[in-house]
Amino acid sequence: MAGATTSQRPSTLIIAASTAGTVVEWYDFFIYGTVATLVFGKLFFPEAGSELVGIIAALGTYAVGFIARPIGGVIFGHFGDTLGRKKLLQLSLLMIGLSTVCIGLLPTYGVVGVWAPVMLVALRFIQGIALGGEWGGAVLLVSEHGGSDRRGLWASFPQAAVPAGNILATAVLALLSVTLSENAFLAWGWRIAFLASAALVLLGYYIRMQVEDAPVFKEALAKSAENEHSPLREILRTHKATLLKAMGIRLGENTLYYMVVSFSITYLKVVVGTETIHILELMLLAHLLHLVAVPLCGYLSDKWGRKPVIAAGLVVSVAWAITTFSIFDSGRTAAILSAIMLGLIAHALMYGSQAAFFTEMFPTRMRYTGISIAAQVTSIVAGALAPIIAGALLAWYGGSIPITAYVLLAIAISGVAVAVTRETNGVSYDALDVPSTRERAGSHAD
Repeated sequence: MAGATTSQRPSTLIIAASTAGTVVEWYDFFIYGTVATLVFGKLFFPEAGSELVGIIAALGTYAVGFIARPIGGVIFGHFGDTLGRKKLLQLSLLMIGLSTVCIGLLPTYGVVGVWAPVMLVALRFIQGIALGGEWGGAVLLVSEHGGSDRRGLWASFPQAAVPAGNILATAVLALLSVTLSENAFLAWGWRIAFLASAALVLLGYYIRMQVEDAPVFKEALAKSAENEHSPLREILRTHKATLLKAMGIRLGENTLYYMVVSFSITYLKVVVGTETIHILELMLLAHLLHLVAVPLCGYLSDKWGRKPVIAAGLVVSVAWAITTFSIFDSGRTAAILSAIMLGLIAHALMYGSQAAFFTEMFPTRMRYTGISIAAQVTSIVAGALAPIIAGALLAWYGGSIPITAYVLLAIAISGVAVAVTRETNGVSYDALDVPSTRERAGSHAD
């Protein structure tokens, strides 16, 4: 059976296709985030008034990518559910690759004036649409090919692409910072990081050409073809509560992650006065730990359940929010690294099991749409706004206590969502694809 509880393992090619392309996309996305903090405020918003305000303006363009992600999630989710996962994954990879290369070629404010940030925003929007469609398809490509008893592990491989992409982005930027003077890096060196993605995109696209959609999806597609099928409409009619629960679970995780990997850079650079290269070195070490922790936590969710692992992540997140900024203020390198690592361990506990958890909430015929909307809509109020809100709170109050309160609120909301969501570990996709009484009633009503 397509969704039976077996130890079926996705092929190495399937895992590579789902993960390699996602690494490329997250590399592109994170290159932007880091350069926005370090460079774009000066090059594209030179008249902002102060360094912190310029960074906040640059992070505003960073947020545009998050605003676009739900649009990508809806579009790619619909066609991914009605046409196939593979085709949409190939398209998303090309879109983000081309937009990233174009960012590397952009003229700055000093050359074309206001058109520079306008073009930057437009390309960031395309990046966001592509990434919004990427995550759901990559997760499903591997999870739908594997058995339910190890789904947490298999689905965590595309999740591990996030730290992998971040490691790659951080390593490239760190290398450029070491080999180039600060003036050279600011003038042209940052562009190399964007242009280099072209080679990675071609490799990822080639790998994705070699795979096919999973049998469980092909069966669901054949059944859906017999009737008019609108995944989004069906979700809003029969799975609205499920969608809201998934979004609630996502909120704390996504807020925490961008506080750790984005706002921490701003805080350490502007408040603590840490050198850029030193920040990048610490981030690189922390991302290496994160790369191992994400699949480990996916595996643990197969052993212990999705909810206990996510709940553990929420508890560790509370500890991070309460202690981290005082640790940063100390300026001690080992302590700062430990704080960053603690944050990424908390995130791994929530994120490593999240992909499997979300896919087990929705039937196959609407799964791409459901998990994409849950993840990408929430990314606006979580990942996109977290660094901006934290930066604004820092500018207004001049201290970290309001920032801590903000993070704790997001964690509390996720705690409630986890508590009211049923455990799904081990559920069969076949069982999910049997229409419930409510779904059949809604279908007859149409």
